[in-house]
Formats: sequence, C-alpha cells, structure tokens
Amino acid sequence: MEYRRFGKTNKKISTITLGGMRFKQGWDNPRHEIPRQTQDHCNHMIDLAIKNGINHFETAHGYVKSETAFGRSFNQELKIDRSSYYLMTKGNPATADDTRRLVEEQLTTLQTDYFDFYAWHGINTNGLIKDACQTGGAVEELLKMKEEGIIKHVGFSTHGSLDTITKAINTDLFEFVNLHYYYFYQRNRAAIDLAQKKDLGIFIISPNDKGGQLYQAPEKIKKAIPHATPIQWNARFCLSHPNVHTLSFGMTELAHFNEMNGIFPSTNTNDQAAKHQLDLMLKDDSHSWYDAYDLDHSTNLDIPLLLHWRKLWKCYDLLDFAKYRYKELKTPNHWVPGAFATSEEINKIDFSKVPANLPLKELLSELHLALYQNPDEPKLIDPLKLSVV
Repeated sequence: MEYRRFGKTNKKISTITLGGMRFKQGWDNPRHEIPRQTQDHCNHMIDLAIKNGINHFETAHGYVKSETAFGRSFNQELKIDRSSYYLMTKGNPATADDTRRLVEEQLTTLQTDYFDFYAWHGINTNGLIKDACQTGGAVEELLKMKEEGIIKHVGFSTHGSLDTITKAINTDLFEFVNLHYYYFYQRNRAAIDLAQKKDLGIFIISPNDKGGQLYQAPEKIKKAIPHATPIQWNARFCLSHPNVHTLSFGMTELAHFNEMNGIFPSTNTNDQAAKHQLDLMLKDDSHSWYDAYDLDHSTNLDIPLLLHWRKLWKCYDLLDFAKYRYKELKTPNHWVPGAFATSEEINKIDFSKVPANLPLKELLSELHLALYQNPDEPKLIDPLKLSVV
C-alpha cells in the first residue's frame, strides 16, 4: 500500500479507500436491521482491508445499511482501535437544523465520537451550491461542528459538471472533494488542477465501475494493456497525478484485494506504452474528436455526455458500459442529468452551432438506437424525420 497526504487536512491516507456501498443486501430497508450475511460480509472486507494496508473507509447515509454495518464491524465485531483508521461519511441535509440532527444520528449509527471527514453529498448543480453553502445553511453548520471537534474536515462529493465542481471549489469552504476522473473520463482534470492549487484532498469516486466497468473490460482494451489488468492500469493512471490522493474501491471478495495489490508500486514503465495504444483507438471513429462543450445546451439533452458514451462504444468497444449508463436517464435527476436522445429532443437542438462537417443528429439517433433498452417505448428513430432548427 502507498499513502499520500490528503491535501490541507494533512492526514496521510491510503491511496485505496474501502468504499462501503456494495455489501450484500446493503441497499435494503430498514437501514438498521442488518442480516447476518451482510454483517459478516462487512466484517470480512474491513478485516481484509486493514490487513492489506487500507486505513481509510468511506460510507454515506444514503447507502442505507452501510453506516450501521460499518459501526458494528469497527466497534462490536472487530473492535478496531478508532485511532488506527480514518472514517468518511456523507449526507445532504437541506438546512442547518437538519444537518445537526443528521450528523448526530450518523455518529450514533457509526458508534463514534467524531468523523475524520464529512462530505456534503452530491453538490451536482449550481443551485445546490447556493442552497448548501448559503449563510446559515447546511455547510455552515458542518463548519460549526468542525469547530466543536465533531467533524475534523469538511468536503463535498459531486457528480456535477466541471463548471459546478469548480464553482464549489472556489467557495473556499471545503478541504477535500470527491469526484469522477479516470482514463475513460478525463473531463474533470481542470477541477483536479484547481483543487491542487487550493491544496484540497482529492478522492476519486468509483474508478472501476463508473470508470468503465473495468472488471468486465472488452478484449480490445485488455490487449492494449498486456502487463496489467484494466483495473490496475486505470488506478495507476489516476495515481500518476500526484494531486490525486485516494481511489474508492468497492471491494467485495478476496480476489479484489489480490488484484489491488498488483497496482503497487504505482509507477510502471509499461503504462505509458499502453496509454499510447489506447489513445490511438480514438482514430477508430472519425467523429470522436467532437465533445460538444461549445454548444448552447438549451435542450434537455446532455450532448457532451451522450457523445462521450458514443466515443466509448465506437473507439473502445464499451457498448455494455454505455448501455448501463444510458439507461440511468430514465429517471432524470441531478445525479444523472439529461434525457434520452429521442427525435423530439434532438429536434430542439440549435444545429446552426454544430460544425458543418459533423452529422450530429445522425450520431445521436444512432446512439439511441444502440443504447435504448426500455421495451415499453419505441426505440426506432427515422433520422430523415428529424428537423434541423
């Protein structure tokens, strides 16, 4: 295991974090009733994590049973010395009073007197920044609890846009940020650079799942990385940036720890050659160069994200991953913004802003045909019926 200073918190944490959202039956209510199977699973993963050098554990109120299972494992089942590990949890209370009540509940559930790290969970829009960070609001209450010693360090997690992430960092209210960044999604590099300038701790969310479901990577990707597994290579890609401090791994069995150990040392002379091969794959699709970040995003479509998923499909054979992500648009919310690329939505695009040599409407139509999986709604689109505004 390797350890890095977690930004201005000055805590030296393991570069791999055990995330607590994947325990057996962990998402089932009621949250405080823990089946023996779930508790045993949690105990086993924490025990393996500690034996493999992990000293940072992350959970959230939103992970249903996770906080309760963690609390029992650390304090009743395994009896781990509280000073030997760092604990992060998260919540997204709306008001100061809600914040105080929630944190006190979480302290009881996790059977601890303090949290090393507490993140406001899901600052995904500019509106949520305003609401959470307003005077007398939730984040201000978290900072009061920091002054009281109940919380040692306050941060935020985000699935939001680069614009939202940078705005949140620039409030200067936070000491760390949990965000998405991996080889197959590098959009947030500018946010990482900004966080580095402000000396924030940087925690990478879900590099193995949201980073491309690398546990089932296609052969095309595996062949480009003959010296390592895709999970190991992607982890070293992230850790090659010294201002990335820890990656969240939701490990659920012994084999995951064995694979994790193959990441270290986090420098490998063959990694750059593999990156070169993966970079060359962008030439496999003549439209992969266009990211649409320059478009006026006045429609419900998140066009940059849609084109990103299309690039992963066309260039890297990550079709199953693209389908997995696309289906989340069936319940649009600030965690996964946007809408399906139906003809109705495509026809709202101002195509006058689109490069003349880019058949955007056809690309989006093709994407929808390939990724849409809801049997209750029509899947087929006739591109000829799409109007150009």
